[in-house]
Amino acid sequence: MTNDVYLAVDLGGTKAEAALVVVDDRGRGAVMPGSRHRQATGRSIGVDALTAVIRSLVAATLASAPDPVAGAGVGAAGPIDLDRGSVSPLNLPEIREFPLRDLVEAAAGAPATLRLDGTCIALAEHWLGATRGASTSLGMVVSTGVGGGLIVDGRLLSGTTGNAGHIGQLHVVDPGGPGGAGLGHAGGAGAGDEAFGTTLEETASGPATVAWARRRGWQGETGEDLAAAFAAGDPVADAATRRSAEAVGQAIASVSALVDLEVVAIGGGFSRVRPDYLDLVDAAVIRWGALPRTRPVLVRPSGLSADGPLLGAAALRARDDLL
Repeated sequence: MTNDVYLAVDLGGTKAEAALVVVDDRGRGAVMPGSRHRQATGRSIGVDALTAVIRSLVAATLASAPDPVAGAGVGAAGPIDLDRGSVSPLNLPEIREFPLRDLVEAAAGAPATLRLDGTCIALAEHWLGATRGASTSLGMVVSTGVGGGLIVDGRLLSGTTGNAGHIGQLHVVDPGGPGGAGLGHAGGAGAGDEAFGTTLEETASGPATVAWARRRGWQGETGEDLAAAFAAGDPVADAATRRSAEAVGQAIASVSALVDLEVVAIGGGFSRVRPDYLDLVDAAVIRWGALPRTRPVLVRPSGLSADGPLLGAAALRARDDLL
């Protein structure tokens, strides 16, 4: 039995991670224990500091490799440029046209493939997670940001530039009026500053939902605080988290109208802000569906937890038949 080993790198707004992913002769992949390394990034990081972070992570991760890696997969916050192999993450304002693919390739001494982090998550769920067996699916994360990617007819949809499938950048409208409770399509009329009119990420992410609650007198500061307040029966926390789930469901319904989704896998810390969050999303998908459907869109929790971005990055090399 032979196992192939791949380097996986994931660059986000608050951290960068790298790990080795082992793929066995049955095509199953797993993060190699002890190979995972993480370093902080953050809005203030510059080109020189990020270059040092990536080189350090790759070197530390490869130190655990028993043999030369078969290739390197790289997922990154976008936008990205597939032709140049560069990234310009919106949440890293000092980083523009950063040559991430070539940097990883040189540091690893192996060919590297770059894609948007959300498409890596979708690929991982299709390969090993909650959307296995579906022809057309969406994998997404609701956390500090909202991102995702699409599998269409069994293949990853990247687009010409690599930025297709970013559900967090869809615009959503207020479905529920001042309470944000998602009471119907006409709820936004006269809602004033309650109306969405912004992207899904600007509406439903953890920080956006916390900010919405604070504007209504809630005193907490984090998504964890919001979860605790909801558990304690705080009505503002309830309305804020319902509003987030409603917006996510609305966006999923829009995507489904375009590509006829079969299943959606949702992960990320904020998707667990309340026990019924995914149930609320599911109800909103049904409520906002534009067309009668012969079957429902299945809404499932991620099957991969925090390993999804790294497994998906590795799949860029291990499962290039899906690209």
